[in-house]
Parts: sequence; C-alpha cells; structure tokens
Amino acid sequence: MRHQKFTPRADYRLAEAQRTQASVSLAEKFQELKSLTVEFGHFSPEGVTRNSQIKYTVNPVHAKSVFRLDCPNGECIGGDFDLSEALTQTVAAREGTATGEMCCQGWLSKTTIDRIHCRNILRYKLSLEYGQPTANGANQLQAA
Repeated sequence: MRHQKFTPRADYRLAEAQRTQASVSLAEKFQELKSLTVEFGHFSPEGVTRNSQIKYTVNPVHAKSVFRLDCPNGECIGGDFDLSEALTQTVAAREGTATGEMCCQGWLSKTTIDRIHCRNILRYKLSLEYGQPTANGANQLQAA
C-alpha cells in the first residue's frame, strides 16, 4: 500500500478541499440564484502576462458555496483565491455582474515560507441570473 507524503502544500489543499465539500450548495445558500458564469484569468505578479483564461457556467445545484480557485503556481503554499465573499456580496446586492482582482497571499514555495509571497493575480468576472417568483409560484429567470 502506497502512503501519500504530506507537504505543507498538500496539507493546505486537503484542508481547503474538506472546507469546500463541507459547505452547502450554491442553490441551497442562494435560493434566488439560477445561473452563474465565471470568467477568470491568471496573471503573473506584475499583472502583464496572462497565463490562462477560462470561462465556464456553474451549476448552482452541484457547486459548493465555498467558491474558490487554485493558484496556478504549482509550488504555492497556503494561497489560492476564495471568491465566496465576492459572490455573497453580489447576490446580496442582487447585481448581475461583479468584476475584480485578487492577489495570491500564499508563499511562493516551501523554501520561501515566511519570506516571499506568491503574488500571482486573478482577474475575474461573475455573471449572475436570478429567479423571480411568478403568480403560480414557479421561478422564471431574470437577467440582472
């Protein structure tokens, strides 16, 4: 039987995965949220070089309310990007879109812990649609 070697990075990712899995679904937390599309790009710490660009539609029934994205730096310790608060504020204000930028606050690598932060940048756009109750109680989508 093979035993997994735990590292600060693996320990952190495991704890974050458990935190995410323990959270309720987006549909459960935000009953009015019917659709969420996420567009994001990872950028170098200088903010000039884009390393990736992704756009996808989230299924609120299956997606978790702890809404986070991994840092693209394979050596990053304790970083990543948690969009949970941005999403919560956007839904609370019933806004149709939210854009922003986050800087990874993790450590660049295991050899730089407590000395050099990762500082990769995430630029994101959240596009949301909400349900609106009708006279018969069914929900209809409303683009915000």
